[in-house]
Amino acid sequence: MAQPGAGIVTFAQLAQYGAVACYRLVKQHYPQASLNLLWALQGALDDQPWQQVAREQRLSLLLQLEQQEPPGE
Repeated sequence: MAQPGAGIVTFAQLAQYGAVACYRLVKQHYPQASLNLLWALQGALDDQPWQQVAREQRLSLLLQLEQQEPPGE
């Protein structure tokens, strides 16, 4: 069975890799993905609306994004 572009298909994978790593993987396959996806991925992990994540965790997530390499690299 073929994997979708980024290969992330379960919540368990999202939890294992984390929102930032998953966002980077998606960006490799879909460069048009916006930061709203990052907020939404973290919101899924924290059970919070993406808008709340964007307000409360924006700086922390952006700093992680600058520092982290995606899985498999």
